[in-house]
Amino acid sequence: MAPDTSLSGKHALVTGGGTGIGLAIAQALAARGAQVTITGRRQEVLDEVAGNGLFGAAMDVRDESAIETVVAQAVEARGPIQICVPNAGIAEGRAVHKTDMAFWRNMMATNLDGAFLTIRACLPSMRQTDWGRVIAVSSIAGLRGLPGAAAYAASKHGLIGLIRSLSEDYMGQPYTFNALCPGYVDTPIVDRNQQAIAERTGMSGDEARQVMINANRHKRLLEVDEVAAAALWLTGPGSQSINGQCIQISGGQTV
Repeated sequence: MAPDTSLSGKHALVTGGGTGIGLAIAQALAARGAQVTITGRRQEVLDEVAGNGLFGAAMDVRDESAIETVVAQAVEARGPIQICVPNAGIAEGRAVHKTDMAFWRNMMATNLDGAFLTIRACLPSMRQTDWGRVIAVSSIAGLRGLPGAAAYAASKHGLIGLIRSLSEDYMGQPYTFNALCPGYVDTPIVDRNQQAIAERTGMSGDEARQVMINANRHKRLLEVDEVAAAALWLTGPGSQSINGQCIQISGGQTV
């Protein structure tokens, strides 16, 4: 069987593309023929996974100037960005009465401001083409409250509001804007949260992990490839009417 090259000639940009969900999405897009610019704060991490259609560029999504520079360089090297995946984010719980402004602002700067700045930088070249997809990685916490993680949930709710508004702005044009809302995914973020929950509650590591497993309706952690498959669907044939949607990937109805 011939390989699927349906995204050949397309240029994608995936933030947080060196690990976890971002890497899985980037590799899935590259496997379909896209050239994929992956960004992250650590060039050495990007270098480890670069190749086979992936091109690493160090970039902190909290830095407006860096985003503008890296996106411009990527467009110059590989053409208009037609698939934009603002995925970079942090996930950390903290009770509101223990949340200082530094914690709050870093959460918003990374999860919400970073997505806004990335999309804004990618849109000019995308709008010069006749096709584009913006696929933001939000969270099931963007659709409902998450105990002990108000800042994180607020940032992901804000991201969904951004995506829904952009879908209205470009309604009827050949660009779509959607959000993926996964539950707990088996990534290093879950490993860090496991440790944080254990330290905060006195649970064992296994018990803390089970809390996150139980939060998914099918009682298992998601695999990164499951999220990547949803992203691929949004870039595939027949996806042009999927717009402004929040696609839950959580093992069952949750919202």
